[in-house]
Amino acid sequence: MDNSSSTFQVVREMRRDLDDDGREKRTGTVTSASAHIITAVIGSGVLSLSWAVAQLGWIAGPTALLLFSVITYFTSNLLADSYRTPDPVYGKRNYTYMDVVQANLGGIKVQLSGIAQYANLLGTTIGYTITASISIAAVKKSNCFHYKGHNEDCKSIYYQYMIMFGAIQIVLSQIQNFHKLSLLSMVSTMMSIAYSSIGVGLSIAKVATREHVRTSLTGVTVGVDVSGQEKIWRTFQAIGDIAFSYSFSPVLIEIQDTLKAYPPENGVMKKASLVGVTTTTMFYVLCGCVGYAAFGNNAPGNFLTSFGFYEPFWLIDFANVCIVIHLVGAYQVFAQPLFGFVEMKCKQRWATSKFVMKEHSIRGYKVNMLRLCWRTSYVMLTTVIAMIFPFFNSFLGLIGAISFYPLTVYFPIEMHLVRSNIPKFSSTWLWLKMLSFTCLVVSLVAGIGSIQGLLHELKKYQVFEAE
Repeated sequence: MDNSSSTFQVVREMRRDLDDDGREKRTGTVTSASAHIITAVIGSGVLSLSWAVAQLGWIAGPTALLLFSVITYFTSNLLADSYRTPDPVYGKRNYTYMDVVQANLGGIKVQLSGIAQYANLLGTTIGYTITASISIAAVKKSNCFHYKGHNEDCKSIYYQYMIMFGAIQIVLSQIQNFHKLSLLSMVSTMMSIAYSSIGVGLSIAKVATREHVRTSLTGVTVGVDVSGQEKIWRTFQAIGDIAFSYSFSPVLIEIQDTLKAYPPENGVMKKASLVGVTTTTMFYVLCGCVGYAAFGNNAPGNFLTSFGFYEPFWLIDFANVCIVIHLVGAYQVFAQPLFGFVEMKCKQRWATSKFVMKEHSIRGYKVNMLRLCWRTSYVMLTTVIAMIFPFFNSFLGLIGAISFYPLTVYFPIEMHLVRSNIPKFSSTWLWLKMLSFTCLVVSLVAGIGSIQGLLHELKKYQVFEAE
């Protein structure tokens, strides 16, 4: 009797450490999920939104910023309700975006969602490697300009900085899974708020100098700033930049899978999305509009790394260091779902392999040979690609255009229509389809603009190489 009682006690204690699906108990909260979202959404691209607003002007620019924030929040709520099926509170958990699509739609759409998601994650981690190296180089350039003068040729080679960033990621990539990223995301969130605030503060200081800059209701002026053709391409690119800058759908389900079972995950995720999108929108509007007021139609692509400001140089340095630290965490937020997907497939395929399954304990740390080799190889691959194709950030815009529509809009809306049994051609069905079609047009337009921008960057790169 005593043995039975003690066995029952052990089983009960084990169950306390496990969730309803038998996995390690999740501990995520609104705070941690909000930090993951802000880390994923606010990138150094926030500092280029003044350029986007400059292309669109005082009316279309802020309107686009607010409109896409509302669309992103709305579709993220639809996606949050799909985490469990068939019931959003008591149904079976779906651990990845592909699992959610499989449970709600099935068929070829599952593979298409996987291609869109993992291409986005791969492209983003390569882009972050490039962007981080640019910010590190900007610190060196800032000091060069300060001590030698603003007209000096302070060129810098990025390769060594990419290698440094990759070495840091090799270490951090051994963090077991998304559930262990909370602290890193908290630090990254603080960094993103810090450099965004610095950008806004410097812009306000520039506006206060009352230096004359040209702004307009419709943005850059045809015949003065750009040609008519350039105006069209830049408008396409600006709309795309704004639309993609809010997207965190590729990692939303993985973020939701870190949350405690109670309160219900979908409710907590909706609150986190509201916090994340609201915070993001506030900084986006401030950086975009105040930056446009400061620089006018000549707004640079990034006013910290493109040196819209030269002084105070130490503050520029600090802001760029904050960007690098933020991207260190953001890389992991986007890489972990890809890491987890490959490792899950390997465990399913080679369930008896010690290389795949065995966990070694080294001074309290769990080391798995598959995790060590695969993740190290992945970081090395993204670093090498970044070094070979330093213009990849332009290509990232094209990846964003391709993946924005299916991941952020199409699949969340289609799954909601199926789950809610909304009748065809009802008023709800019609307006959701209209929203989906409108966002498809935005993606196509942005994709065209991204291709043109990529071709332009390739030409510049070829000229640079020739020199």
